[in-house]
Amino acid sequence: MGKRVALVLAGCGVFDGSEIHEASAALVHLSRGGAEVKIFAPNIEQRDVVNHLKGSPTEEKRNVLVESARLARGNIQDLAELKANEFDAVIFPGGFGVAKNLCSWAVDGKNCTVNEHVNSTLQAFHSAKKPIGLCCISPVLAAKVFPGCEVTVGQDKNVDGRFPDAETASAIAELGCKHICKNVNESHVDKANKIVTTCAFMCKAPLHEIFDGIGTMVQEVLKLA
Repeated sequence: MGKRVALVLAGCGVFDGSEIHEASAALVHLSRGGAEVKIFAPNIEQRDVVNHLKGSPTEEKRNVLVESARLARGNIQDLAELKANEFDAVIFPGGFGVAKNLCSWAVDGKNCTVNEHVNSTLQAFHSAKKPIGLCCISPVLAAKVFPGCEVTVGQDKNVDGRFPDAETASAIAELGCKHICKNVNESHVDKANKIVTTCAFMCKAPLHEIFDGIGTMVQEVLKLA
């Protein structure tokens, strides 16, 4: 019987929601791993709505759950309804929606607050010793909620211009967590906390390398589940 995995989204689109390629990659690798997946998102208003063609905010108002339903092909539930005892693991794809909608990292950095349902979900899986997978910017959720944990967002220096957001590693360290430098096609496993992370689009890399890195994260999550 396949592992039961909850996937938590933050909208639809890299600049104001979940990164579409990351969400899709996670779903493909979960499918390949024989997992039974259910998708969730918080029923809240987005912090902002970005015109992805122009890269600038608009005056629109959108709902995170409604937008996430685009990625879920309509098959999605309110995050408030997620019960950790019904799943073996949880995975959070990245995208700026994580830093805007699931928490306030985009505005407040290490001083951010985490959405109450996101926080309770993370706490529930952690307390039950069930694995948590995070990619791209979403490892900051674990860094904020679980001081002392180990995560990766890639490198802590902007090596060859490939890691333009390398300062995120320093902010994670300031939260009392350990940042582990990894390449884009790798993931890090914090065995003590059962937290698995990979940098994905925090690295400027070919799409197939990002896809493979997410694959290692999913595989490690399923091993721990």
